[in-house]
Amino acid sequence: MSQPKVVLVACGTAIATSTVVAKGIEEAMRARGIPVVTRQCKAAEIRNRLNGVDLVVTTTPGPADLGVPVIQTLAFLTGIGKEEVLKQIENALKES
Repeated sequence: MSQPKVVLVACGTAIATSTVVAKGIEEAMRARGIPVVTRQCKAAEIRNRLNGVDLVVTTTPGPADLGVPVIQTLAFLTGIGKEEVLKQIENALKES
């Protein structure tokens, strides 16, 4: 089995919203055969939590110059464009 990819999920408070997004990513990537581990943080903590991270997914604006791909989305909360975002996540993890 390949090494799990690490996805950092950030929102305003690192409580409810990031939990919904993290669980959604874990389930969708598992269904696609991509092992992932999610970590959660506040958007303000992103730069301090990048060690070992392959992808950052955030529900709020955050830094873009992190050296890893960043996807900003509300699709997990609204359902709008969710499949497209999941494809972006999948592609980013396959390329990392």
